[in-house]
Amino acid sequence: MAANVHINNMLFYSFFKTLVGKQVTVELKNDLQIQGTLVSVDQFLNIKLDNISVTDERKYPHMMSVKNCFIRGSVVRYVSLPPQFVDTALLQDAARRDAQAQAGK
Repeated sequence: MAANVHINNMLFYSFFKTLVGKQVTVELKNDLQIQGTLVSVDQFLNIKLDNISVTDERKYPHMMSVKNCFIRGSVVRYVSLPPQFVDTALLQDAARRDAQAQAGK
């Protein structure tokens, strides 16, 4: 099971690396949504964003003065991406290869 989680994380890590420099929206488990430019992502799916804004400034006024942030991967619920940056054929192929590798074990 741990090997499967590691392979899935590496799939997402590789995908997110292709999105560096793009605008993304990250929703945290506490319902905070942060929009910003993806600066970096690591193998633990920790995310660094620049030029951030929050979607609900009235609920999170303390975030209005923050311009960049580091988000621990374990607190991320969703990452929303512009559709034009998602290569679904590439993701399906990678997921298919992952499933075949798991079936062969």
